Amino acid sequence: MKIFKIVKDSNPNLRNKCKNVEFPLSEEIKTTLFDMLEYLKLSQDPAFLEKHPNITSGVGLAAPQIGLNLNMVAIYFLDEKNNPNQYLLVNPKIVSESVKRCYLESGEGCLSVPKPHEGYVYRAFKVTVKAFDLLKNDFVTYEFKGFGAIVVQHELDHLKGVLYYDHINKTNPFEKKTGAVVL
Repeated sequence: MKIFKIVKDSNPNLRNKCKNVEFPLSEEIKTTLFDMLEYLKLSQDPAFLEKHPNITSGVGLAAPQIGLNLNMVAIYFLDEKNNPNQYLLVNPKIVSESVKRCYLESGEGCLSVPKPHEGYVYRAFKVTVKAFDLLKNDFVTYEFKGFGAIVVQHELDHLKGVLYYDHINKTNPFEKKTGAVVL
């Protein structure tokens, strides 16, 4: 298991657009993606965190956050029924999104952003994503809703050089938008 040094938002490289990953996937790319997933799982393990106090818990990790300018992300979180949701997405693309918006009441955070940026980040409540998922070893189309939709949009923003706080209303960070779902 590789412990990554996470690229912080002070690094201008985090603002670059990423390049598509070439197929067939190299062994190095596959290993990196599986390491990214393992990193996320460990970052959510209290025993691991106790031994590694400098690690921050995360539910998603995009390649630029580990210094790779490539279109790939790892996602791992437990849903409301405690079922694991895990994805290793290569060249992901949002192909449709709902008009309905949602946001996390607690605000978003990011492994690359050490200092908090308070305010609501409005995102599509539902998104459809096409990608290659290394866990399925196939091209897939996924529909994400609610929290999962927020996570995938946050990670795919990284691939475009966008950080979550770019979406916060600068003049009214806690603006309540009518009809938005609070999570």
